[in-house]
Amino acid sequence: MWVATVGNIDWPSRAGLSTADQQSELLAILDRAKAVRLNAVVLQVRPATDALYASPLEPWSEYLTGEMGRAPDPFWDPLAFAVTEAHRRGLELHAWFNPYRARQTGAKGPPAANHVSRVKPEIVRQYAKMQWMDPGEPETMQWSLRVIRDVVHRYDVDGVHIDDYFYPYPENDAAGKRMEFPDSASYAAYRARGGTLARDDWRRDNVDRFVHEMYETVKREKPWVKVGISPFGIWRPGNPAGVCCFDAYTQLYADSRKWLQAGWADYFTPQLYWKIAAPQQSYPALLAWWVQADTLGRHLWPGNYLSRVGDGPNGWSAAEIDSQIRLTRAQRGAGGNVWFSMKALMSNQGGVTDTLSNGAYAEPALVPASPWLPGRTPAVPRVVLRRAGSAVALDVAPGDREPVRLWLVRARYGAAWTTDIVSGDERRIAVRPPATRGAPDEVRVSAVDRAGRESPASAVTLASTVSAVR
Repeated sequence: MWVATVGNIDWPSRAGLSTADQQSELLAILDRAKAVRLNAVVLQVRPATDALYASPLEPWSEYLTGEMGRAPDPFWDPLAFAVTEAHRRGLELHAWFNPYRARQTGAKGPPAANHVSRVKPEIVRQYAKMQWMDPGEPETMQWSLRVIRDVVHRYDVDGVHIDDYFYPYPENDAAGKRMEFPDSASYAAYRARGGTLARDDWRRDNVDRFVHEMYETVKREKPWVKVGISPFGIWRPGNPAGVCCFDAYTQLYADSRKWLQAGWADYFTPQLYWKIAAPQQSYPALLAWWVQADTLGRHLWPGNYLSRVGDGPNGWSAAEIDSQIRLTRAQRGAGGNVWFSMKALMSNQGGVTDTLSNGAYAEPALVPASPWLPGRTPAVPRVVLRRAGSAVALDVAPGDREPVRLWLVRARYGAAWTTDIVSGDERRIAVRPPATRGAPDEVRVSAVDRAGRESPASAVTLASTVSAVR
C-alpha cells in the first residue's frame, strides 16, 4: 500500500499538525493496514528533494511542518517511528523516493537554505510550474544516490521504492505547444565530453544509469533491502497489441522493460490503473504482457488504482478491485498487488475496505520470498505452549543465531485453520481463537527471515509436544 505525502494526499492530513496528531494519524494508518491484513506499507519520504525524516542532506518537508526546513516541534523522526511501529505490527516498511522532482506545483514559501535549488542551482531546471533536477547533470545522480544511501544506512527499512516520475510528464505552453525539457546545456556538455548518443537516447541512458546505480548502491549498503520500481503501466504503445496511448519510453525516457530484464529491481510494480474491460488499456492483457517480460522471475506486483473506487459518478465499484485481485492471483508469475492509495482504505471509500477485509484479504499473507537475496532458510523455531484455562500463549525463540523478522503462526480448530503474522521481536505470542472457538487443537509456528524465507514449522499440541513439520 502506497502512503503518499506529496500534497498531503494520505499523510499527514494537512501540513503543520502537532507532533501528537501526526503520530496519531500515522498509527491509525498502520493499524488499518494491519486490520485489512496488508503486509507492507510504502511510505513517501522524499516527495520533492525534501525529507519526512531527520535528514543531514535535505530540508524538512513543508508537507510535514508547513514550512520547508522547519523541524517538527516537539521533535520526532517520522521514518524511524514508522519503521518501528510497522515492524511491531508485522508489516514491512518501504521508503519511497522521487529521484528528480525538486519542487512540486503549489509549493508554499521559499526553499530552505539547504534545498538543492539553493545549494546547487546549476543542476535545477524550471519546467512549467515545477522544478526538476536535470538527469543529464552528473551531480544529479550523485545527489539522489547520497540521499538514498543515507536512509538505507541509518534506518531499518525493508525496501527502497521509486515510482513513475523520471523526466517530467510533458506539459504544453499557453499556445498548446509541447514544452521541451530545458536540458540543452547539459546535453551540450555531454557532447563536449565526447558523448555520441542522440538526445532522446542520452536522456534514456541518464535514467538507465540512475536505476542501475541505485540498485547497486542499496545492495552495497544492505544486500537484503529490496529495491522496487513502479513505472507507468505501459512500456510502449502496441505492447501488447491493441494497447495505447501514452509512450513512457519516448516521453518520460523510461525504458522500464530493460530495467526489469536486467535485474535492476527486486520487485516491479507497473501502474495498471485501468479497469479490466478498458478497451485500449486492458488490465489482464497488460498484466500478462508484464509477466511475459519478466524473464528473470523477479516479483511482479501490479499497482492498482484503489482511489478510483466510489470517486464520483465515474468511479469504480469495489467489485472491480476484487476482480482485479482475483485476476492477478490467477495469473501465474504475478504475486500480489500494491494499492494507491491509503486514503481510500481509511475512509472505506465505496465500501472497498469492507470488500477486501471480508473477501480476498480475509486471511493475512506473507510478502512473497525473494530467494535471490542473501541468507538461508531459518532453522525450526523453539516453541513452548503455555495454557491457562482456554487462554493459550506460545514462548518462541529462533532455532539458531540468525535473526527472525516475523513469526508465522497457524492455529487449527478442528478442520479450520487461522493465520497470524507477528513481529520477530516477540518472544511470547498470545493465540487468539475466533469468537466461537475455544483453545486450538494444534499450533504451528514458522520463522521468517528478511528475504521472506520460511522455516519448517514447529507443531505444538495442547499436550506440549513439539515436532518439525516439513
